[in-house]
Amino acid sequence: MKQFLDLAGAFGYISLLTVGGGMAAFPELKHLTVDTYHWVTFPELMHYYSLGQLAPGPNMMMVASIGAQVAGLPGAAVVLVAFILPTGLFTFGIGRLWNHLDKWPWRASIQRGLGSVAVGLVAAGAIVLARGALTDWLTIALAVAVFGLLMRTKINPAIPIVASGLIGLGVFWFG
Repeated sequence: MKQFLDLAGAFGYISLLTVGGGMAAFPELKHLTVDTYHWVTFPELMHYYSLGQLAPGPNMMMVASIGAQVAGLPGAAVVLVAFILPTGLFTFGIGRLWNHLDKWPWRASIQRGLGSVAVGLVAAGAIVLARGALTDWLTIALAVAVFGLLMRTKINPAIPIVASGLIGLGVFWFG
């Protein structure tokens, strides 16, 4: 029972940090799941996160995989409810309040400030993920190439994702 409470507490808390998306919560996700509770290793967390990025639908549904690894299907269900419910209720309440305060003079300032917070949280998440993912010359070169390609062109991101996966597979098989 303690394990389910720990899962619910950790993922309920993490859900409230997803201002700006899942990457914003990644540092705390890593801290709690890898460093504090030792539910997964950092490479496992990166794999789950990467699969969540590739899967259709909300990318943070990958948290169910962590719950399933810890406590099977009941663990996955606890994690999903804990991850979705607090943020859903909070968003509903704040949305109603936000609509009520549509003429409030500070509203635009708050929006600008929250945008900056979201960018900072996403950048922190990207740095934590990069520390674990960029481990050799190939991964660094792929990251730089994909970043440059996405910044300079309007290419569909699926193309470099698939190409990078194929390059990694080729290096694994033939390298």
